[in-house]
Amino acid sequence: MITLPSNFQLTFENWKSGDPVKQAVLNDAKEELRAGYAAIIANEPDGGTALAFYDTNTAIMQSQQWIKTYTSKNLTVFGKLPAFDPKVILSADKKAASLSYCTDESKAYTRNRKTKEVLGNPAGTDPHVSYVVSLGKNTQGVWQNVSTKGERGDCSR
Repeated sequence: MITLPSNFQLTFENWKSGDPVKQAVLNDAKEELRAGYAAIIANEPDGGTALAFYDTNTAIMQSQQWIKTYTSKNLTVFGKLPAFDPKVILSADKKAASLSYCTDESKAYTRNRKTKEVLGNPAGTDPHVSYVVSLGKNTQGVWQNVSTKGERGDCSR
């Protein structure tokens, strides 16, 4: 499991399933998300080896673009970021899956590495973000991200 520093609490609420295949999707998706934030915190714009393990070649480029929105501005993250309301839909052959979930950024912040300036979401920005992740099972049995789409709003607690 990828560990994050104690000042950034990425939590996964109800990421449990009675279906072992869906649970494997949830487990690998959690690690991919941890890997992305670990790269931001470590100031690794390429995402590092953990992210490459959990992303396909297409997804790694998308993840690197996201990470660079932080690293290019010399930002790191801290605070609390709950991920909640996960829903997994498996393809008929159980080799592809769709995962939707939400996050609440209201207690998550960025900090400039040099100036130490802290920022939250700009005023008027909805702190809830809904995500839809497409995943595929690779030959080693790892559920890798193929693509991720995020949209502000569309989530409630």
